[in-house]
Amino acid sequence: MVRTYLLLAWTWLRASAQYPGQLVTMAIGSFAVNALDVLAIWVIFEHTGSLAGFGLAEVMFLYGSAGLSFALSDMLFGNVDRLSQHIRAGTFDTMLIRPASAFVQMAVDRFGVHRLGRTVQAVVVLGIALSQLDLPWSRAWMIPVMVVCGIVIFASIFALGGALQFLLTDAPEVANAFTYGGGTLTQYPLSVYGGELVRGVTFVVPLAFVNWQPGLFVLDRQDPFGLPYGLRFAAPLAALILAAVAAFAWRAGIRRYRSTGS
Repeated sequence: MVRTYLLLAWTWLRASAQYPGQLVTMAIGSFAVNALDVLAIWVIFEHTGSLAGFGLAEVMFLYGSAGLSFALSDMLFGNVDRLSQHIRAGTFDTMLIRPASAFVQMAVDRFGVHRLGRTVQAVVVLGIALSQLDLPWSRAWMIPVMVVCGIVIFASIFALGGALQFLLTDAPEVANAFTYGGGTLTQYPLSVYGGELVRGVTFVVPLAFVNWQPGLFVLDRQDPFGLPYGLRFAAPLAALILAAVAAFAWRAGIRRYRSTGS
């Protein structure tokens, strides 16, 4: 499956490389647009010394780690949210008869590095934050774990959103509330939100495990909502469970799918 993905991605990259100017422009544009989010954080800290009890470097750390997970997941699997377009056009039928996973084909469809700007921006922000925090290795080991788990969580939500499109015509808008909306929600400390919302993104849609719960361990901070300390190490389990649910939903959607006949 991985080999198929890489081969298809390389094919799309070779095609997009025929227009290098457009490719570079889109990557720079993506970097600039996402840099506005960082500017918004700077504006907030121009008027206050902390945000929900977190300092500037800590907020930038939470923003950068969540942004990196979402950017990589969006670049690798974000095209799945375009499934309904293929269903209406009848092009999804051709994916089903090819000797390759339909999910892989959807994920890599029109793959391009134009989304790389968001990834670079997140890496820059995370790097600046880490240089300011000077974290000990006894806690810093969690950072790559939380980034990988975040990628799996967002990829699973993309897959769930794709599975929903087998049933609902306007499912992309519903899915975007959890994918792109979730990416925005995790940019800030969850302590800026209400307790009920935080419990919802902890025990229902596990977005809190993208950067909040493991981030509390990295930053050595108390949980403002008093949730169990063990949740800080539960990101791998949450990612695994959500991935299993997403795989089941995708397969169920494939079984229920009926060709448009076009």
